[in-house]
Amino acid sequence: MTGIKTTGQKKMMFFSGRAHPELAEEVAHLLGVEVVPTKAFDFANGEIYVRYEESARGADCFLIQSHTAPINKWIMEQLIMIDALKRASARSITVIVPFYGYARQDKKHRGREPISARLIADLMKTAGATRVLTVDLHTDQIQGFFDGPVDHLFALPLLADYVGAKVDREKLTVVSPDAGRVRVADRWCDRLGAPLAIVHKRRDKDVANQVTVHEVVGEVKGRVCVLVDDMIDTGGTICAAADALFAHGAEDVIVTATHGVLSGPAADRLKNSRVSEFVFTDTLPTPGELSADLDKLTVLSIAPTIASAVREVFEDGSVTSLFDEQ
Repeated sequence: MTGIKTTGQKKMMFFSGRAHPELAEEVAHLLGVEVVPTKAFDFANGEIYVRYEESARGADCFLIQSHTAPINKWIMEQLIMIDALKRASARSITVIVPFYGYARQDKKHRGREPISARLIADLMKTAGATRVLTVDLHTDQIQGFFDGPVDHLFALPLLADYVGAKVDREKLTVVSPDAGRVRVADRWCDRLGAPLAIVHKRRDKDVANQVTVHEVVGEVKGRVCVLVDDMIDTGGTICAAADALFAHGAEDVIVTATHGVLSGPAADRLKNSRVSEFVFTDTLPTPGELSADLDKLTVLSIAPTIASAVREVFEDGSVTSLFDEQ
């Protein structure tokens, strides 16, 4: 005999950073595993220390961390955790990023700008990630920034089925808040059998988060309009789009988005908006002031979608089959 044969089975281990532990615990529960105990803390100068309290040698490791605020801290923690798994001899490292930070910086709009979304992908690959699993990227081409498999999950079935069950579909119109979301809005239309409208806007290239809404293309008068977007940050774009719809005679407006970033003035804007309901998933933790005070906020769990995808990856199944109906 010239070698050693083993009959060991594959082993899954599930890890989480500190950014959004509630989502990690829910995904782990659905998978029937526990989050691996991890010692993590910040030194006085802000440096991050991580050590796993169980061996990861030879395991298929899944590491979840959503890039919430403070975003740079949690990205750095995730990179350190990936590096720790690589040096612990993990068999594979699948990085689960429910919300991918810097996704809006996916191309150069003007000279001397970075493509930061590519930089994040390069950093994860260099740290040791073998696969990325994420939800509703800002643009599909970000998948090509990572030199390895990328599983792109969609919240559309979850959000669309929730809205479809609440609203009279005969009065429903799906609205894209800008030209960039038209393709996604089309998928909503196919799923709900509703017509499409578009809000035309122009963004000030020199002022961040400054948007001027110009006109609405499509029939919205007397309709229940569902504005669909991938993320809501300060809320300026979506609230201005909702105002434009009401100005054109919309009966009601519901806003849906996968990622509720909700930074800066978002809380006040959402509270003061005429929108009847804001529907997000929990890819990001909801700011406390909103979850406690805003009764028109609905947060749906993305954990079942992530857990199903993790199981398919671990069992060498098909993640695509989860969304074939689209």
